[in-house]
Amino acid sequence: MEGPDTLDDYREKRDFARTPEPPGEPGAARGFPIFVIQKHAATSLHYDFRLEADGVLKSWAVPKGPSLDPKEKRLAVPTEDHPLGYADFEGVIPEGSYGAGTVLVWDRGIYRNLTQKDGQEVGVVEGLRRGHISVWIEGEKVRGGYVLTRFRTGKGEAWLLVKKDDAEADPGRDPVRTEPRSVVSGRTLEEIAAEESG
Repeated sequence: MEGPDTLDDYREKRDFARTPEPPGEPGAARGFPIFVIQKHAATSLHYDFRLEADGVLKSWAVPKGPSLDPKEKRLAVPTEDHPLGYADFEGVIPEGSYGAGTVLVWDRGIYRNLTQKDGQEVGVVEGLRRGHISVWIEGEKVRGGYVLTRFRTGKGEAWLLVKKDDAEADPGRDPVRTEPRSVVSGRTLEEIAAEESG
């Protein structure tokens, strides 16, 4: 069941006559929900971690990207909901636009919600409201259990993204450093920027 349209913030921040990003409408669920991690060379390089829930992509900016090491806690700053169509977006957001810079689809796949309380499943949206979700993601670069937990800072709300200690954990592997290319086009950020501006 879809919730209310939560894309107003997304639309208000963008001029769709200038940016190639999709204007988007909330979408209907199709089988397992999707996740996507987009590498985004904006003011600073970061990775946008997105989970489909209630017809939109719930989103966080992760400055260092996801880790495969359960001992590493990665800061995840919540951002506005994005339309489901954004999961396929690669390109250059023009200078002067919100989020200006190059975007590529670094990883994508499906995920399962593992969030529970007292032995009962808690939906993703409800878990986010409560400040804690647990998911199992099945991507091309990243797999396994991850936990998102909210905490308060002097500047407001932030989250931590942490890899669960399961069979997919691999502290010796760092795909953020060693696997820079898009899983959709095989391009790097530099190649996308050059092609789109050429």
